[in-house]
Amino acid sequence: MRGLRFLAGGILAATLAFPVGNVLGASDQGAAKPGPAAAPSKKTYRWVGCGITKKAFMKELAAAYEARTGVKIEIEGGGATRGIREVAAGKADIGGSCRNKITGHPQELGAELRPVAWDALAVIVHPDNPVSDITLDQIRGLYLGKIRNWKELGGNDAPIRLYVRRGKISGVGRAIRKLVFADYDVEFKAYKVVKSSGPLEKAVEKDVNAVGITGISSARKRKVKILKLEGKEPTFENIRKGEYLLYRPLYLVLNPNHPGYAELEKFVKFAHSSAGRRVIRENGTVPYLEALRLVMKEVEQEKRARERGLYRR
Repeated sequence: MRGLRFLAGGILAATLAFPVGNVLGASDQGAAKPGPAAAPSKKTYRWVGCGITKKAFMKELAAAYEARTGVKIEIEGGGATRGIREVAAGKADIGGSCRNKITGHPQELGAELRPVAWDALAVIVHPDNPVSDITLDQIRGLYLGKIRNWKELGGNDAPIRLYVRRGKISGVGRAIRKLVFADYDVEFKAYKVVKSSGPLEKAVEKDVNAVGITGISSARKRKVKILKLEGKEPTFENIRKGEYLLYRPLYLVLNPNHPGYAELEKFVKFAHSSAGRRVIRENGTVPYLEALRLVMKEVEQEKRARERGLYRR
């Protein structure tokens, strides 16, 4: 039961609450209900949020939707928390997030999250780094400052420079804390803290001794080396089949009180359509509806993290 509670407000709840035909979604109980279907719409909407989703497929998905409907979606970044909270506050029309809502948080109650794709957490290093594989236990050692030299991982005799995202509620940072440590409050021992996934990825491209974790959906578009995790690569098929260990959903964020809710919901439905899924797939990301088996595997991820606890040598 604890595993299911850990997932509260997450993907399992979304799957049970919304039949596939109506496009899967999740919102807190008591959140405002959608307004009338005839609410006015406009031709341009503003999307803010998760940089990984933005780089993965959002520009291409928005362009395909505009070509089909004439409705333009302007894309900005800013991170998952911005994607949830600005939409909830009515400051943005639609958002993107690579984490679910923080249960009960007042700034996130008004947001409605719709999963549209699956992403994996990828450990990235500079292309010249000789290390090719890493274990979950070694990741724990890195983030707790127990492993400090690349030779401990089979690499060069050089200091490890770990780059991490700022704060504990970023999409990547929260996912690492959940899936690797089962502890949302664990402190990371970083060489450098950066404001978003973009700067983290760029730093690893330039620093031969750097390492970091980001989403595979954006990492594959960078000049970095992606490490195997426990011998498995975060390939499209390994993620789709649930054979890679660390993955999470990517969401679109709506506000049921937005005057253009009906139009924005059409965009979510487009993302789940055969045409929308093709765009997501062609960008190397797994469409949500094509890997529903991963919903229950998230419980296994959380259980595995709890059983292994913090760093053990």
